[in-house]
Amino acid sequence: MQVVHGRRKPELVCPAGSLRALQLAVDAGADAVYLGLRNQTNARAFAGLNFDDAQLRTGVRYAHERNARVLMALNTFAAATDPQPWFDAVERAADLGADALIVADSAVLAYARRKHPQLRLHLSVQASATSYEAIEYYRTRYGIQRAVLPRVLTLSQVAHVVRNTQAEIEVFGFGSLCVMVEGRCALSSYATGCSPNNAGVCSPAAAVRWNERDDGGVEARLGGVLIDHYAPGEPRGYPTLCKGRFEVEGSRGYTLEEPTSLNTLELLPQLIEHGVAAIKIEGRQRSAQYVAEVTRVWREAIDAAAAESRYVVREAWSAQLARWSEGLQHTLGAYERPWR
Repeated sequence: MQVVHGRRKPELVCPAGSLRALQLAVDAGADAVYLGLRNQTNARAFAGLNFDDAQLRTGVRYAHERNARVLMALNTFAAATDPQPWFDAVERAADLGADALIVADSAVLAYARRKHPQLRLHLSVQASATSYEAIEYYRTRYGIQRAVLPRVLTLSQVAHVVRNTQAEIEVFGFGSLCVMVEGRCALSSYATGCSPNNAGVCSPAAAVRWNERDDGGVEARLGGVLIDHYAPGEPRGYPTLCKGRFEVEGSRGYTLEEPTSLNTLELLPQLIEHGVAAIKIEGRQRSAQYVAEVTRVWREAIDAAAAESRYVVREAWSAQLARWSEGLQHTLGAYERPWR
């Protein structure tokens, strides 16, 4: 991490669902990109996303030539009956030059540490480590050097974790939210019979159906379950149970989670002051243009927050991020809970 005016500048970690997204992220100022292979070992295993060996080799070379790092997400949980695909993914990552692995499963962590002790290990958000005691366990037992915090902690709780662990701490700064039970959510499993924690995707495409209605609207179903219905011309989001609109006691609305994006631009000075090592942008499933524009904004913001004594969120940044926010709205999520 670079030190500017006595402050440690956090690393900007950006999503790369494709080689083009990787290149644009690096060009826009990402310090590191994170990506996955084209199989169930990563939690964004959508068709058309992710990397084969040739693309990964090209992407690693492109990033390294521009002083950026490549982090490979092996962040699903290995099948007890056949963990070999996860072990093979570790070997591919090491062979192809990844700088670190982002891992949730303890068996995969143990394998990677034993076979490739020189390879950095980051604890995935999917591991659901929300306390410094949990993170210290993973550090002492498996040698992790960084942990990605689940999006359930307040700012003061994040600071408490940073103060009490020797591992680096990475937090999410921008992007789509979930119901904030990373690694423990089973909603999709109930509807599809396929766990996102093993298969690598919440709301697998094979279970998604869009049915046109007689009135010109559209029904969105997941595994046969009605998730939402949209009026003619109404914008439609990808159907997930947590962000569906349901009728409860005669009132229809977003029962579990509204479609909105996390945006912590205003908290950057505090995150830097508390010693957060990295700011993560969500969105490997988003377009390359999303990656480029969001990375550019956050590069400018992090540099400004680290260098300026009177940091202010610029209107241009907010306007640009608003274009890419889910549901065209944003929130501080659990970082700030007004009811506390």
